[in-house]
Amino acid sequence: MSAPTEGVADVAGLSFEQARDELVRVVAELEQGAPTLEHSLELWERGEALAARCEEWLLGAKRRLDEARSGGGSADA
Repeated sequence: MSAPTEGVADVAGLSFEQARDELVRVVAELEQGAPTLEHSLELWERGEALAARCEEWLLGAKRRLDEARSGGGSADA
């Protein structure tokens, strides 16, 4: 596992699917039990960052849908 600050920082470039799939893996690893407390904390921090990234994508998608429904979206989009 990478250092927490590096692991948290690099989620900004992930697609929704990448972040979601990695979050599933992180949760599974946490459920199995990490070998050390430090590793558990790193996993937790990574999971929080991944969850936040997924939420960003979902909020962006909702915003786009809302704009399309209200007629605010352009025909080129």
